[in-house]
Amino acid sequence: MSDLLQQLRELETFQENATIRIQTLGGFNLWRNQEKIDAKEWGRDKTIQLLQYLISYRKRNALHKEKIMDHLWEDWNDRDFKVALHGINKVLEPNRPSRTEAIYITRQGVSYQIDLEKLWIDVEALEKYIILGNQAFEVDNEVAKKAYQNAINLYKGSYLPNRIYEDWTSEERERSQLLILGAYITLAEILLEEKPIESIRLAQNALAIDAAWEEAYRIQMKAYIVKGNRPQAIKTYMKCEVILEEEYGISPLPETKKLLQEIEAIT
Repeated sequence: MSDLLQQLRELETFQENATIRIQTLGGFNLWRNQEKIDAKEWGRDKTIQLLQYLISYRKRNALHKEKIMDHLWEDWNDRDFKVALHGINKVLEPNRPSRTEAIYITRQGVSYQIDLEKLWIDVEALEKYIILGNQAFEVDNEVAKKAYQNAINLYKGSYLPNRIYEDWTSEERERSQLLILGAYITLAEILLEEKPIESIRLAQNALAIDAAWEEAYRIQMKAYIVKGNRPQAIKTYMKCEVILEEEYGISPLPETKKLLQEIEAIT
């Protein structure tokens, strides 16, 4: 078994078997031992906010308690944090013995961090699948296709949509969107010759996220040519031109214009 395939299997196994699984894309949900946690188990919304914050900043070094609270709540006190943290640990580890350290939320003094090795988070898994797909691209396209498809399957919508107006969620929302757009386009490129209709569908999904994503138009144009549908390829260019003008007041890139010229030259 190749190293790339082994990595893919490990990611899939963790996704399937993790004791704690968390969804952040398209909505927020948590499963413990395959059972979905009911909303009432969380108690206060501040408990959910604190966990979501730790997820959003999971790649940073351990986060200082006061910095966390400054980001989350205008008026706060130590009790807010303690109650919220206790609520998280109670949901994640309902049977943990008293006076023992939490295993999912680690503490260093008054700084805290989520342990990514011990729980599964969709947005983290999405990134790992895409990184693996990028590594496998043009080296082992079968692994690349599966990795990208796994990432796409995880994308149920934008990151924490109910926190869209919270500044602390914006960076992760933009990052995950860029990642999934790249996955759609690269998988569409891999499938272009063998499954042009699927490439078109993937490109359309990318455009549903960002209507001005120019690479998606180029992929569709190429796929329509593979299908022998030159009029539709030209129509796709025209749509791209209109959208870019409406959204940004710009014209398509030279690369896109060159592709149109090549299509128009087909006899």
